[in-house]
Amino acid sequence: MGNPPEKQPVAKRGKTRRTRARTAPHSLDGLRGLIKKLRSENGCPWDRRQTLSSIAPYLREEVDEALRELKKNSIEDFSEELGDVFLILVMMIQIAEEEGLFTFEDVMTLAAEKIVRRHPHVFSGLKVSSLDEIVANWKKIKETEKRGRRG
Repeated sequence: MGNPPEKQPVAKRGKTRRTRARTAPHSLDGLRGLIKKLRSENGCPWDRRQTLSSIAPYLREEVDEALRELKKNSIEDFSEELGDVFLILVMMIQIAEEEGLFTFEDVMTLAAEKIVRRHPHVFSGLKVSSLDEIVANWKKIKETEKRGRRG
């Protein structure tokens, strides 16, 4: 018999901390490995059958559940539901990779580029004087991006 699973904090509430046994990997690469295994020939038949279209409704369901827990201020449950959202996102990216549509790195690169582009006051030295100006700049940048995609 092996050692008991490591105990890790789940959520802080005031001065108390609850812990939960963790046996799964604690990293993004570890989670990606689990998803790849689920979709492999020796994995789970249900997970292997999923497509982007078939799994999409689960994303909406999990986001709705996460938002419900946030509204209730149930932080531990919110954290768990965010994990479910993240799992579905990673699964969708894995499916897209398998279909040759895009890679995980593509998604991360696009997200990082968008963050930098939409925050010139942080990354490009643009001077702003108010939150309203930041929001107005963000809206202009987003509209410019949309026009660029439309051709």
